[in-house]
Amino acid sequence: MSKKAEKVTLTSATIEEQTAAFLKAGGSVEYVGKGKSGQVAPTGSKQISLKK
Repeated sequence: MSKKAEKVTLTSATIEEQTAAFLKAGGSVEYVGKGKSGQVAPTGSKQISLKK
């Protein structure tokens, strides 16, 4: 019989605590403008060719 994963409930209080701990430890938050992704693509767009 396998064990079920425990359900973790995040509340605004726990998120605030985690954020405060992150910032206190030297972490920083970067603003990303509306409509932009915060992810950096390592390469250009991937295009595939269906012709051989």
